[in-house]
Amino acid sequence: MSDALARPAAPGTSAPPRPNAVVAVLALAGIVVSLMQTLVIPIVPELPRLLDAPASDTAWAVTATLLAAAVATPVVGRLGDMAGKRRMLVVSVVMLIAGSLVCALSDSLVPLIVGRVFQGLSAAVVPLGISILRDTVPAEKLAGSTAVMSASLGVGGALGLPTAAFIADNWDWHVLFWVAAALGVLALTLVLVFIPESRNRTGGRFDLAGSLGLAAGLVTLLLAVSKGADWGWTSATTLGLGAAALVILPAWGRWELRAKQPLVDLRTTAKRQVLFTNLASIALGFSMFAMSLVLPQILQLPAQTGYGLGKSMLAAGLLLAPQGLVMMLMSAVSAAITRAQGPKVTLMTGALIVAAGYGLNIVLMSEVWHVVLASCVIGAGVGFTYGAMPALIMAAVDPSQTGAANSLNTLMRSLGTSFASAVAGVVLARLTTDFGGYALPSENGFKAVMAIGAGAALVAFLLALFIPGRRAAVPPAAPAGEPRDATPAASGR
Repeated sequence: MSDALARPAAPGTSAPPRPNAVVAVLALAGIVVSLMQTLVIPIVPELPRLLDAPASDTAWAVTATLLAAAVATPVVGRLGDMAGKRRMLVVSVVMLIAGSLVCALSDSLVPLIVGRVFQGLSAAVVPLGISILRDTVPAEKLAGSTAVMSASLGVGGALGLPTAAFIADNWDWHVLFWVAAALGVLALTLVLVFIPESRNRTGGRFDLAGSLGLAAGLVTLLLAVSKGADWGWTSATTLGLGAAALVILPAWGRWELRAKQPLVDLRTTAKRQVLFTNLASIALGFSMFAMSLVLPQILQLPAQTGYGLGKSMLAAGLLLAPQGLVMMLMSAVSAAITRAQGPKVTLMTGALIVAAGYGLNIVLMSEVWHVVLASCVIGAGVGFTYGAMPALIMAAVDPSQTGAANSLNTLMRSLGTSFASAVAGVVLARLTTDFGGYALPSENGFKAVMAIGAGAALVAFLLALFIPGRRAAVPPAAPAGEPRDATPAASGR
């Protein structure tokens, strides 16, 4: 499989890439982008004071990034397949740098939200990176490289909270965004130096109507889900947005089925392997985010509640950071299982580990080490699943569609996290206890959310049973500068 890489580059083409450097640079870029998700969490409670704006308005500093990421991920993935994945990777990192600079120079709400939108537009870096790996890394190293790239999401998220909390505690809040801009410049420089551009492109005309339809459908759906608790689940605004999503998304689907060059190839998406992998991704995104909502609160609630552990945000972030490192360490184990048994087995194994981690946390949550242990077990399971899902997707789609297909899979995980936030918010708001005149989430409320997270992981396991059982195969990598054959990849059946 790797002998193709040994062939000298044809005249006029770039030299063969260095696979280890490619993996390292792409993983770093993924970590930098995932940092953006937790970057503002330490300062969210202070934003109303810092920006002289109502808390309901400053919450858009988080919501705007979520919406921008959801819209950008499938669109940029498709553009990567058409115009070049490295080119769109560069554009995405530039968006991150631009957004960070706008935020760093802002002293009012509107510029901050604009900057956060730009940061959200960089979210396609990870799926683009996974697709680039398919074009540049030898087949025997692809499973491990993909697992490392996928794990960068967890590493960035886990390291982002303590890093951001430390900066916010010791310096002006603008420093958060100056640091983000500097990391973006570092990632961009390394991408330009080490990442080759594949000639495996589809070309053609961009589906502008399809992208606008998908954007409208996603924005209305995610707004209804993410803001429903604030606006009221039965309010006219929430119900209206939900109804709009139910109208727009089916209409968008009909358009995509008729389009000659659709933004999302729904016929490919309907393949059994792709369909059930994406459905499992929604469940796993839900399950993983439940942990992010529960564990930091348990660590930070006052010890006088009887179940809180009384730690600062910085301490809580440091205690949860090992889960990200466990995800990265498990990428090698995930890759070994994928090579031996296929990514379906890896996905199912990871889902069971996640469910076991939540079960462990329901029983053990009274000591700091209990929480750290449970988070590491869940992180290990997530590391397994996040390495397996891209392998399943790439084995079922044509090499020219990997950018769009991986981006759609990433979007499915994001939808799962949005639903998790809404469901957990409802549960914790209903199951409360009085503490000094304030209503705090109760211990049973946290246990209920953890039980739901375990259930979502088990749903992912059951969905994975429907994925074709034979080992998925991914076509070998082509030398840099040479296109892969445009023949369909093995479906895993």
